[in-house]
Amino acid sequence: MSNKKPSLALVAQPQAFFHELVTEALVHQKVSTAPETEFYLVNLLNQFMVAERLVEEPLALLVKEALEAPQPEQQSKRFKQIGDVSLYVAGYFPDSLNRKLVDVDYYIEMGGTAYKQVAALTEEDALRAIYQELANKFGSFVEVLAEVSDKTTIPRTEKDILRLYELWIRTRSERAAKALQEAGILPNETMKKDWQ
Repeated sequence: MSNKKPSLALVAQPQAFFHELVTEALVHQKVSTAPETEFYLVNLLNQFMVAERLVEEPLALLVKEALEAPQPEQQSKRFKQIGDVSLYVAGYFPDSLNRKLVDVDYYIEMGGTAYKQVAALTEEDALRAIYQELANKFGSFVEVLAEVSDKTTIPRTEKDILRLYELWIRTRSERAAKALQEAGILPNETMKKDWQ
């Protein structure tokens, strides 16, 4: 592991910055997507730069609110919020889920289901296609955002590597496996069985 400190850089146009990172991650992860969905991912990262956009309410409570909303527009808005928060947290901050009662799999399930609901409630064909693709490839998009997170955060400590290993055990993420390999750890089936 290098002791070199990361250099600071001022990003004047975060939209362009995130677009470049998302595009690279999509190619690296071998995830094909419609340009509109790629733009959605870039915009999602850009929007969550403002901390207030990230709600602290439990996802189950948000689902309850969405199901009890009187109008389809309100339901759609709530389900979109659930999908967006789930995708952002599971992709950009998966390590934060190690300290919670629910894990990344829960966020992936909730987020994918929420986007399916939005797609079902959306009348406009172009938007419905975006939400359907987000639902169908939710796990892949989590990996894409996780790669973006890897490139925009400070290098990992030993504790972070352990969390990454725990993530690999639960999800079998190729991105997590590659990150572990870069840290000098070669995850394999034997290690997984020993850990459990």
